[in-house]
Amino acid sequence: MPLQIGALAPDFELVDQHGRAVGLATLRAEKPVVLVFFPLAFSRTCEGELAALRDARSLFEGAGVHLVGVSVDSKFALRAWSEEQGYEFPLLADFWPHGEVARAYDVFLEERGHAARATFVIDESGVVRAAFATGPGEPRSIEQYREALELLRAG
Repeated sequence: MPLQIGALAPDFELVDQHGRAVGLATLRAEKPVVLVFFPLAFSRTCEGELAALRDARSLFEGAGVHLVGVSVDSKFALRAWSEEQGYEFPLLADFWPHGEVARAYDVFLEERGHAARATFVIDESGVVRAAFATGPGEPRSIEQYREALELLRAG
């Protein structure tokens, strides 16, 4: 079962698509974090989901949050994909140890070797204020993000 609302989000540090170290503690010290786990770069459903996030950038900027994607892909694959698609938010490589952060959030699918489609909204104190997930091949909607951001504001 994925990490629940009210739980303390596990801290981590991963590299982004440019090879820069990005840590949850550092991000949330600035502002809340929307952590978006997705299965694989260059896959159709993931591409559609992240394109929707890219196109709704003002939603996240207006809410004053960091938007961060996480997958088991390498930083090299994530960089090529982000450049191709124009993703301007960090994509973090949970590459090695394989899926370690996804496991910490209890969203790693062992039988598939990648993370589930799961999103966590984490406040500045590290508490999960909203969380949602969808099944394999089922994209998350921008409306789910709007509702999660409302929970953060109400929190």
